Amino acid sequence: MTNHFVSALIGSPFGLSGRVKIKSLSGEIKHLLKLQKVVLRISGKEKEYAIEEIFTTPLSVKFSEIDSPEAAKTLKGAEILVPRHLSASLGEGEFYIEDLRRLIVFVEGKPVGTIDDIIEGGGGFLVEILLSSGEKRLVPFRNEFFGPIDLAFGRLELLKSWILE
Repeated sequence: MTNHFVSALIGSPFGLSGRVKIKSLSGEIKHLLKLQKVVLRISGKEKEYAIEEIFTTPLSVKFSEIDSPEAAKTLKGAEILVPRHLSASLGEGEFYIEDLRRLIVFVEGKPVGTIDDIIEGGGGFLVEILLSSGEKRLVPFRNEFFGPIDLAFGRLELLKSWILE
């Protein structure tokens, strides 16, 4: 299981002190307000930053090493990685997308591929399945297509085989 999740993205600088706007990927901010340090991933490289202060209007962060708009600009587009125990809490029936990636997809008891990603579509989420053949298929992430998720055994049952055709 993944121990860190991308919880937010860094946007534009805000003000003259080096603050940056952030966008929560879960839509919740309560977990972000408790953070004291985070790892930022910029262009594939990761570095830990201490947080001086988090502001709610607009949602923004002041990192201890960033003291000017020019320095803040270098962080734009960075991913904010948060440890699992400090991530947004889950409700019943909710999962972290990172935990769903690489689950084995079964149809009628036989493995047909793995979950490559979960994509937000206009009408809801889509499961991107990487088939054993190397092809990819998108399936709406809805109860009529998928059975219960079994994280312990790393599997998910696809209920309708025709959807992969």
